[in-house]
Amino acid sequence: MTRHSICLFASLGLLAGPASARPPHPTASAALFDARGHKMGRASIEEYGGQLHLVMHVLKQVPGDHGFHVHTTGMCTPPDFANAGGHWNPDRKQHGLENPMGHHAGDAPNVRVGTNGVARVHLTLGSGSLVTGKAPLLDADGAAIVLHEAADDMKSDPSGNSGKRILCGVLKLDKPAR
Repeated sequence: MTRHSICLFASLGLLAGPASARPPHPTASAALFDARGHKMGRASIEEYGGQLHLVMHVLKQVPGDHGFHVHTTGMCTPPDFANAGGHWNPDRKQHGLENPMGHHAGDAPNVRVGTNGVARVHLTLGSGSLVTGKAPLLDADGAAIVLHEAADDMKSDPSGNSGKRILCGVLKLDKPAR
């Protein structure tokens, strides 16, 4: 096959198949707000390969480590964001990635905010689904992303001594699963 025929096949979508033949991955996203209602970042979760993959970008935060979690309820009423509920925990485990009894599905590593007040996060939350299965993240009452004021100690129940909730965002489905 010549270079020109490869280019032609690629431009026609014949090498990988048409885009419509590839199933879309369900995604959800959230704008993150502080207690005064100022937008301070964005998070998105994509489901593929039987796992939930999160990307988050936060701005204007205190440098250092901050706990963050996926919470069970899609509500973020300031100033304390308490109505976001507890951590997403469909398997009824204990809190903390270092907990020998297992951890909440919504537990995640600490976010390191740089000296410029910015953090960028790319991680896999683990197995789960956004909208299907026995305990989807986006169930009837939704879900939220919460950033805390202090680092999570990765073992204390229920939230790792990570302090008050300083940013919150309600996850909304971007494109439905087929």
